[in-house]
Amino acid sequence: MSKTEFVLHDVDEEVKKNMINEHSEKLAMAFGLLVTDAALPLIITKNLRICGDCHSTAKVVSLIEKRTIIIRDPKRFHHFSDGLCSCGDYW
Repeated sequence: MSKTEFVLHDVDEEVKKNMINEHSEKLAMAFGLLVTDAALPLIITKNLRICGDCHSTAKVVSLIEKRTIIIRDPKRFHHFSDGLCSCGDYW
């Protein structure tokens, strides 16, 4: 379930859900899971800060897929493993 409170546009809830589901890090995670070897960590680099919904999604994906996901945003590295993030949810 998407957390639409992170979408700051004044639009309907359905539009917010579509907007947040199309964030680049979610698309990159989906693509990376499909095309990379399961033994390798998934590394994603962004030029914008990660939103709370994408942060939560990466934690869940790392737990379900048993993969290490590393997302670099302009402020820090986020290492997701076993449903936890190295930032301690201080993003």
